[in-house]
Amino acid sequence: MTELKAFNDKRAEIYWWISSIFIKELSEAELEQYQSSEIRTFIESLGDVPVLTESSDDLLTCINKLNRLEEPQIQLSSDFDDLFLSADKRAISTCASSYRNMANPANNISAQQIIQVMESHHITLDQIKNEPADHISNILDFLGNIIIRSNELEQVPHLEAALKEQETFIRSYLLSWMYDFREQVNAKDQFGFYAAFTRLLVSFLELDCEYLASPETMSRNS
Repeated sequence: MTELKAFNDKRAEIYWWISSIFIKELSEAELEQYQSSEIRTFIESLGDVPVLTESSDDLLTCINKLNRLEEPQIQLSSDFDDLFLSADKRAISTCASSYRNMANPANNISAQQIIQVMESHHITLDQIKNEPADHISNILDFLGNIIIRSNELEQVPHLEAALKEQETFIRSYLLSWMYDFREQVNAKDQFGFYAAFTRLLVSFLELDCEYLASPETMSRNS
């Protein structure tokens, strides 16, 4: 199971990384990291996976455009505020409960549901920047935590159950509303940085579900 647990570490890191994007504007210091060869190499490595190639390339293109601006931090701060913080009701919600499933209301998500799932794992909600439990950053942060916790399991049946639970969580509490979120960000983000990140996240969530549901995942790591 060593290979699987090493990959779990990478999965958690990706979810934690993306969770930090949607919680606040990037500082100048954080933005400088995106100009480093380390970050570029990491994003390029994601692009080596066919289903992630397009969104990874789009993200690199945006980073290249930022490098040509005199004040890139101001550009992204303005975009973040316009996309997610506008006070004129045009802001795109980053909370799952804002996205209603009219076809199946029973599948609608509430902040309380997320809290209950967290409590079932004995994880106390550390609300990032005081945002609700169903904020995308809190959900992704929690997902990273349960992935890392599953690495503590030593019995194959227990790990199989944990991976299945992760797949169910992703489908129920992320993919159930992320397509609508992606559509809104794509339509409004003219510069494209946050749109590229959103597309990358959705593609990775889909890929992760395929990985978690594959019988080969456990068979080649048992």
